[in-house]
Amino acid sequence: MRVYVPLTLSGLAEAHSAGRLGPGPLTAYAVTPGLREWYVSDDIEELEYAALNRAASASLRLIAAKPDEHRRRVVVAVDVADGAAVADPDHVLEASSLGEVRIADAVPLTKAAAVHVDSDDAEKDVAAAAAALGAADLGDDDAQFTVDGAEDHELLWFGVQEIPGLIGPIS
Repeated sequence: MRVYVPLTLSGLAEAHSAGRLGPGPLTAYAVTPGLREWYVSDDIEELEYAALNRAASASLRLIAAKPDEHRRRVVVAVDVADGAAVADPDHVLEASSLGEVRIADAVPLTKAAAVHVDSDDAEKDVAAAAAALGAADLGDDDAQFTVDGAEDHELLWFGVQEIPGLIGPIS
């Protein structure tokens, strides 16, 4: 099963150093029944893209919680055994947790299929979105517009072997 683990650049550096994502439990995003129902599609690529975007939003929240963090969203696509990622049955249809799954244990970085990271030119919009997140959560439409501006940036795809180049300046 493909899952998408939200991180920050410093979190990616830690995972690279440790050789694993974790310790567990990890929060990740995947194509769950709730996500399928919400997205209303049978196209697995579209559904996986929706799960990736949910993880990118979670990465933005991680960034917002750390004022000194680099303002680039990071998501690691990882393949785990079926059943290793479990959705909370009490929250599968809540908008805030669509596609969210828990992985009990750390995941070796060797299980990663790819890393998705914002380009440098997204940093300004990601920084503004991180700053506006609290107001957006409280219903401020202007702040939500700013948060949505970060989503206008597509995450770039990187092979796992490219992680040292991504974290080089921060490690």
